Amino acid sequence: MNRFPLAAALALALLFSAGSSLRADESGPFRHFVSFQFKAGTSEDKIHEIVTGFLALKGKIDTITGLEWGGTENVEPRNDGFTHSFLVSFRDKAGLEVYLPHPAHQEFVKLLRPHLEKVYVFDYTAKQ
Repeated sequence: MNRFPLAAALALALLFSAGSSLRADESGPFRHFVSFQFKAGTSEDKIHEIVTGFLALKGKIDTITGLEWGGTENVEPRNDGFTHSFLVSFRDKAGLEVYLPHPAHQEFVKLLRPHLEKVYVFDYTAKQ
């Protein structure tokens, strides 16, 4: 008796049942990770103004539940030129949907854009 079809079916069932816990879940805390690479020649004073402007968004947009940031401290040069990262937390994805078009965020983008070489954005629902 050939047991391969049964074993294959069992393996697929296990794979799909394990994968279901890895699927995106729309509920739970939502994170908006952003990393900046500034244009060459952007002054430290301008970068400080941009960081301060980003941090001020927490007091202007009530869907933000947390805001952290940091500058690169890489021991290995694997940051691809990105020097400043921010992690913005929301109660849920709807919080990000309020944040993105919010006038305070749009004003911040106007401050940032002329000095930005590249941006990396990664949004996700936080899992435990």
